[in-house]
Amino acid sequence: MATLIVHHTIHILTLASGETITEQGKENDIVLQELADGWWVHFIGESGTVDSYDTPFSSYGSALGTAKAAAEFASE
Repeated sequence: MATLIVHHTIHILTLASGETITEQGKENDIVLQELADGWWVHFIGESGTVDSYDTPFSSYGSALGTAKAAAEFASE
């Protein structure tokens, strides 16, 4: 089950192994996903579109820090 953090009214979800972005994320959510090459930060947009950074982060902490910064920016 995905872990939820609410930061500045934005939902940041960390997916558990085997979960997919579209099953868990909703519009305006930020989703963190660990894959073989690192931690990916995904942004859920209108109609379920997914936009992601070009490269993964090497640690969960780095991905979460970036997600929190993006949430602060989005909530302004």
